Amino acid sequence: MANVLILGANGKIARLAEQQLLDQTDHHLTLFLRKANRLTVTDSSRETVIEGDATDQAALVKALTGIEIVYANLGNQAIEKQAKSVVAAMDQVGVKRLIWISTLGIYDEVPGAFGKWNHEKLDGGYLETYAAAAKVIENSDLAYTIIRPAWLSNKDIVSYETTQRGESFKGTEVSRKSIADFVVKLINQPDKEVRHSVGVNQPNTDGDKPSFY
Repeated sequence: MANVLILGANGKIARLAEQQLLDQTDHHLTLFLRKANRLTVTDSSRETVIEGDATDQAALVKALTGIEIVYANLGNQAIEKQAKSVVAAMDQVGVKRLIWISTLGIYDEVPGAFGKWNHEKLDGGYLETYAAAAKVIENSDLAYTIIRPAWLSNKDIVSYETTQRGESFKGTEVSRKSIADFVVKLINQPDKEVRHSVGVNQPNTDGDKPSFY
């Protein structure tokens, strides 16, 4: 049993991961989000809800009490600031294991026509901020895993493959269920993919853009 802190606990991937963790493990989940009333606790013996902002280092430090693994499902224009607060809080408390959701394209690793399309869609504030946040994580001494999903779908499927930083990104899309499954695997095997930045895609989805565009 591990004590897991989930930041951005109302996110779509986070909600899927939370349910899978409740169904398949005995981990205790601390659910951290800005508006706590958006969550409904289904197992009060295993879920603790904390209202707070991930840019608030003091709030993060308090939430990190007794925590062994942090899964950060954050994302907005403040993501670099969030990354700095998370790293600082984890350093202050001495928690090392971090699973961080990012996005594809932060290293200009997406090849061909899809790479060009991805830049056209995400340049101008999104890729830049996510790349800056990833750099904060990578420059830390944390035992991190950065996850770079392909374009996300709500398909009811768990099917994915991975690439590492320095390799060309594969595919164009992946289901949120697949990313949640990968997160759960890392929580269950926290020694895997440590200090790696991992691209995640659904096999056989190569093309100029995702199928739903």
